[in-house]
Amino acid sequence: MDLFAATAATLTPPPLAERMRPRALDQVVGQRHLLGEGKVLRRLIETDQLTSVIFWGPPGTGKTTLAQVIAATTRCRFAAFSAVLQGVKEVREIVARAQEERGYHGRRTVLFVDEIHRFNKAQQDAFLPWVERGDVILIGATTENPSFEVNSALLSRSRVFVLEPLSADDLRILLERALTVPEGLGERRLSAEAEALDFLAEMAHGDARVALNTLELAANLAEDGSIRLTTVEAALQKAPLLYDQGGEEHYNVISAFIKSLRGSDPDAAIYWLARMIEAGEDPMFIARRMIIFAAEDVGNADPRALQVAVAAQQALHVIGLPEGRIPLAQAVTYLATAPKSNASYVAIDAALAEVRSSGALPVPLHIRNAPTKLMKELGYHQGYQYAHDRPDAVVTQTHLPDRLKGRTFYRPKESGYEKTIAERLAWWAARRQERTEDD
Repeated sequence: MDLFAATAATLTPPPLAERMRPRALDQVVGQRHLLGEGKVLRRLIETDQLTSVIFWGPPGTGKTTLAQVIAATTRCRFAAFSAVLQGVKEVREIVARAQEERGYHGRRTVLFVDEIHRFNKAQQDAFLPWVERGDVILIGATTENPSFEVNSALLSRSRVFVLEPLSADDLRILLERALTVPEGLGERRLSAEAEALDFLAEMAHGDARVALNTLELAANLAEDGSIRLTTVEAALQKAPLLYDQGGEEHYNVISAFIKSLRGSDPDAAIYWLARMIEAGEDPMFIARRMIIFAAEDVGNADPRALQVAVAAQQALHVIGLPEGRIPLAQAVTYLATAPKSNASYVAIDAALAEVRSSGALPVPLHIRNAPTKLMKELGYHQGYQYAHDRPDAVVTQTHLPDRLKGRTFYRPKESGYEKTIAERLAWWAARRQERTEDD
């Protein structure tokens, strides 16, 4: 560190969230399902029996804090490592030091790997021998689902603990504590309106880091030493939305969106659409999902649904955002209020399952193509009934392979236009039966 950097570090204190980081287990707020009296993680820490773990949870829930508290409580050496900024070379250096500490001083090392999902599977493999030999206790932190992002070999040697977003009550405790303790804002003797703290606790969406650092900004904006609701609103400007386009919350929100459409709830569907737009989701991704939904969940109950979804996608492509939100909203409300049927979706999956099971069954001779004289002599196309030769366009021939004669894949529902389709199919079946009996 040069002289200027050292001077800056001296003059500029760490952010409030860093200063307020708990140093002991009893100072940790939230995560009662893991750290409450008698809970599994607390017992492992207090009895010094913790092995390698993965902490999975959204930002600001205490993953780094817990790793540091574990190291302090168990008197282990703490080594922090970022999978974003560092590589395997630095890991080897940390492990070499850990081996020395263990060999000469009998002291174990907690290796905390932040954003472990940023390592590819080969890089994650590098941890395995050191974890297995006990050179380090690995604590990985991730906002991504470890089932998908963490090497299965490493995952099998670690215990996964899920951290939950802090409740508004938990955040309120942290905010009040920060206003009173010396390492926080206590020496400034600030006052804060209850409604201001309540609002901040809600708008932080479970993220302690956001709550505390926003409080510090509000404190700097408080001209008379009083933090009011308007002060917090000014500090927030806009509530940060929890939404990682590649992460777990991305899938949670899109799942809520699709389920709201499927459940015919236009208000909820519009809300989740707004959440995605406001958080910066790719609008074309939303449009593509709506096209899939129109075919999968509305289907022939309202054939226009697919047209509306495709038209919305095209309109969005032409005009972009912010105006593109309007055709998206129109399509969302149409899809949410349309009659629903997944009969086509079920039919294709059933047909695919049959094809994979029975293989390439022969095409019946009477509906094969017969472009040559020889093929006609062999019976190709013989007995084919041309539907338009019949006044009602109903024929009695089968079109499935002989082995599947009578098999039904598409079963329209009594919903919207599919009710008409069901009635038409029933009428055709009755006409075929009458014609077969006449013949």
